[in-house]
Amino acid sequence: MFLAAVAARHADEFIVVVMDQAGRHVAGEFQVPANMRLVFLPPYSPKLSPAEHLWEVLREDWFANTVFIDLNAVENMLSDGLFALESDIERVQRLTGFKWITTTSLNAK
Repeated sequence: MFLAAVAARHADEFIVVVMDQAGRHVAGEFQVPANMRLVFLPPYSPKLSPAEHLWEVLREDWFANTVFIDLNAVENMLSDGLFALESDIERVQRLTGFKWITTTSLNAK
């Protein structure tokens, strides 16, 4: 469902989804949309994961030194952070645009 939602939201773009090899990521068959390619990282390589850099920014910019009254407040802050990152394309590109991701061979359809 997640892959389909991302593909639909970015229907005019080609998407490279970088994933670690967590059990839930490799346990079943994925329905990969036509405008998307999955790239699996080698095992035990969190420094290569673009998502880790985004989570670091979320933790530092939206969650640091914050006490939340309930889980809804946490979810709202996470949504705010994700929407802010989504609207700052240049920042996300700087955080996640590793050379091995941005090469033309990976972006070929």
